[in-house]
Amino acid sequence: MKWRFEDLLTFLDVIETGSITATAARLNLSKSVVSKRISDLETGLGMELFQRTPRKLLASSHALDFVERIRPLVRDIMEAADTVTERNSAIRGTLRIAAPMSFGTMYLGRMIADFARQYPDLEIAVEFEDRMVDLVRGGYDVGIRIGILRDSSLIARKLCTDARIICCSPDFARTHGMPETLDALSHFSCIDYSNVNTSQLWQFENPDKNGEPISIPMHGRVVANNGEAMRDMAIAGLGLVLLPMFIAAEPLRSVTLVAVLPEARPLPYNIYAVYPPTRHVSAKVRAFVNHIVRHIGSPPIWQMNEVFHHQDG
Repeated sequence: MKWRFEDLLTFLDVIETGSITATAARLNLSKSVVSKRISDLETGLGMELFQRTPRKLLASSHALDFVERIRPLVRDIMEAADTVTERNSAIRGTLRIAAPMSFGTMYLGRMIADFARQYPDLEIAVEFEDRMVDLVRGGYDVGIRIGILRDSSLIARKLCTDARIICCSPDFARTHGMPETLDALSHFSCIDYSNVNTSQLWQFENPDKNGEPISIPMHGRVVANNGEAMRDMAIAGLGLVLLPMFIAAEPLRSVTLVAVLPEARPLPYNIYAVYPPTRHVSAKVRAFVNHIVRHIGSPPIWQMNEVFHHQDG
């Protein structure tokens, strides 16, 4: 049985992308090289890994069984190699990062700058985008995700849990009054986040520990696709807003926003570092994620000990 380690890595990439063309672009190789590596692996194993049609490349049942067995082994080998490399040489190459806009500009940018100073031989490319990006097709090494992880194929490391809070401007509170119950929230105009369905955004813990989350039907007079814009619109008095604490903390401190129903418990957001499963946790990714964990801290640096109550001026 003759096959090369690079054939295995290419096979895992093809399984992940589902396409020789996409794998070739990702690895910066010609399609003929990728096809030959797959053929060589099939010859070495003595079995067909893919069913080839003019339009599709379908993994065989043998391929699916094989990938589940070798994926953790390959990851272990690559991580072991990276550990040796990290001990004996500087972290270098290029690190491509994808992250949400608000978290990126408010916190991550400074953390990345500090990380870049520590590793002068490392090139860093960052893209801030609130919409979900495909890490694999985009060629990213690591991404930051906030909220529910929808792609179960990604490897995730939880960085922290961030509380959320309902807010409004003091002027809005004086003019429109304040809701006294969760059910009363639906009678007030709100500012919605366009990247999340309203019923999912306005969800709260159920007092019944085994109960389903409570979803409040809200009317979004204004909809935005960025948390900082939502914060600024709330400060301008356009309605209630439900924000993660990393965005709400500073305006709550300065009382440009005040807490609404502070005893309510919106479902918190988890913040994760994620990376594709067939890409081993390289030394540069591992160093970056560890760096972010240290800088965020526990509890997160932006969370406050104070309890915010409604202030009517």
